[in-house]
Amino acid sequence: MDWLNTVLPESFVARMQAAVDAPAGVDWTVTVLVLAGLFLLAVVVDWLTQRIVRPLVTRVVQASPTRIDDALLARGVIKQVSHVAPALVIYFGVAVIPALHDALVRLVGKAALAYIVLVLAMAVGAFLSALNDLYERRPNAQDRPIKGYVQLGKIVVYTIALITVVAVLIGKSPLLLLSGLGALGAVLLLVFKDTILSLVASVQIASNDMVRVGDWIEMPALGVDGDVVDIALHTIKVQNFDKTIVTVPTHRLIEDSVKNWRGMSESGGRRIKRALLVDQGGVRFLDDAMHARLSRFALLAPHFERKRVELDEWNAQSPERGREPVNARRMTNIGCLRAYVTAYLQSHRHVDHGKTLMVRQLPPGPEGLPLEVYCFANTTDWGEYEGIQSDIFDHLIAILPEFGLRLFQQPGGADLVAGLATLRDTGRAGVARRAENTEVHA
Repeated sequence: MDWLNTVLPESFVARMQAAVDAPAGVDWTVTVLVLAGLFLLAVVVDWLTQRIVRPLVTRVVQASPTRIDDALLARGVIKQVSHVAPALVIYFGVAVIPALHDALVRLVGKAALAYIVLVLAMAVGAFLSALNDLYERRPNAQDRPIKGYVQLGKIVVYTIALITVVAVLIGKSPLLLLSGLGALGAVLLLVFKDTILSLVASVQIASNDMVRVGDWIEMPALGVDGDVVDIALHTIKVQNFDKTIVTVPTHRLIEDSVKNWRGMSESGGRRIKRALLVDQGGVRFLDDAMHARLSRFALLAPHFERKRVELDEWNAQSPERGREPVNARRMTNIGCLRAYVTAYLQSHRHVDHGKTLMVRQLPPGPEGLPLEVYCFANTTDWGEYEGIQSDIFDHLIAILPEFGLRLFQQPGGADLVAGLATLRDTGRAGVARRAENTEVHA
């Protein structure tokens, strides 16, 4: 082993030489045979465990009526634990091999023990995942998800396992390593900053019932507009309505504004809030001809009767109000339209009459007089809601000319062509009249 001196320290080479040197007079044949037998025994134990014991346990679990063991089987807890058997054979068997140096025995034993710790840590992690699977089968699991806490528990388990493995390999107490972590507290805070923030956010989300799996949420700043499909410790997955998946850090739900549509879904109705932009140039008082035309609407009959009594009483309070129409209160076509839309919504079978329903005027602007419809459809299904809303406004837009009103819209190309044609016809008519007047005077 002289060549090792060129690449390794002399102390390390000396320890390795001592580990493999056997005392004088020792038969290496027996040592090699026992060592081979030990590894062969480990292989046999692993084969028996994987091919006989584990399938037998699996059949027993599948035949059991309980769901706990099924969850453990699905998450591979039994499979992980089965890998401990050959490692135990190596750990206890290496000490009985004759003529094997104590340093080598300790090295193999530590490696086997470290492997056992890692396997058990993975089994505990799978056990925690199985508990989460069982919890998610409960009817109210979406209201209080525990996946974030399960992930935190896995982090704790794996951290303890890593410290234990290092302690086993270096031959020190795990408590000694844990005491040394205090000096690394600031570094750990930086490394696990997102984990700490996410843990605090998960606790607040769960305790305040802010977000559940299946909720429709909106976060415009992050491009989120869809259903929550998963809530974990570090991230929340949202499937947008265009089927894209957005992953949002959990702590952002506490830091940013989130709109949750759960209240709409639970109420059983979805709000309709849209305005008709009415051209203000068509607003006027009702004359006899329009009154007669609007009297054909059955939905307006109660409105006309109520208004007739109200206006007659008000106008009768002062004699001068009856002399000139300008001094009297009169009905308007826009007021009759509001009354008609209200009555139409109140009679509509797809409008929820137990919730707020009103038709109101918003402040007029350069685009006309907004007449807003505010009510709730009696469904939360997106497709049905859009159909109900469209049907309502289809009818209102079509009925608007009956009231002598029209919608306001910016002039388009056809409007400009029609206007130019009117100007051209008007100009030709003016020229013809002037020519005719000239001939008459001549």
